[in-house]
Amino acid sequence: MVEKSTSTGQKHPYHLVDPSPLPFLSSIAGLAMAAGLVFYMHYGTSWLLILGTIGLLTIMFLWWRDVIKEATFQKVHTPVVELGLRYGMALFIASEVMFFVAFFWAFFDASLTPKLPIEEFSETFDSDGAVGIWPPEGIKTFDPLDVPFLNTLILLMSGTTCTWAHHAVREGHRDQAIQALWCTVGLGIFFSFMQGVEYYEAAHHYFSFTDGIYPSVFYMATGFHGFHVMVGTAFLAVCLYRVYKNHFTTERHFGLEAAAWYWHFVDVVWLFLFVCVYVWGA
Repeated sequence: MVEKSTSTGQKHPYHLVDPSPLPFLSSIAGLAMAAGLVFYMHYGTSWLLILGTIGLLTIMFLWWRDVIKEATFQKVHTPVVELGLRYGMALFIASEVMFFVAFFWAFFDASLTPKLPIEEFSETFDSDGAVGIWPPEGIKTFDPLDVPFLNTLILLMSGTTCTWAHHAVREGHRDQAIQALWCTVGLGIFFSFMQGVEYYEAAHHYFSFTDGIYPSVFYMATGFHGFHVMVGTAFLAVCLYRVYKNHFTTERHFGLEAAAWYWHFVDVVWLFLFVCVYVWGA
């Protein structure tokens, strides 16, 4: 069945976006950032990394600003378009799940699969080089009931407040949505701060990134999760700003719903990290 858009006069429910240089520029900025990261790790030069990162963040801001304008003011996000956005967000989260599967695979491969006592894996064997051990000799692990448990409580509480914000918007309770989003953003910032404290303690009292297979897997898994927490916090902060600007209605609020999906994904990944890396892995 063909639908007609009341705002544009098109005889179909799809949104044909206007030509934009942002997709091309984003690919250039992303390439510059990736190349800059390589140059920084190998040669210590950071100017290309800084330029690429600033360029990519600027393009992201401009691009998502256009998407918000299309959804809020131009009213071109029809139910069909919104369904496509939902599928896109679901597939994006699925790709993020597989991203973390790689880190869990590396962790369990190093901890469960016996390795030959060669130089690359010598730290996973005892002093006689015969029995595989985990964590490797010389590695002091974190107490899971210390900062890791506190961070678990923080994220679980933030998941509750995020759900509160979503339901408040659905019910038209703007003040409650603002309160809930402030709580969620604050908890996200607190989590990032506590993870920084944990990394500081690790570097000075436990292990550094170059101390073997355990620190490498630990920092990669928890570090990328911490990055996702910061992205999710920024996502929710933008939604908080949009609630203040009355961008969301009881029927049309997919921006907040997508942020809630992403935040719950971050929560679930942390639960697996807490159980597998901090509790079982120690």
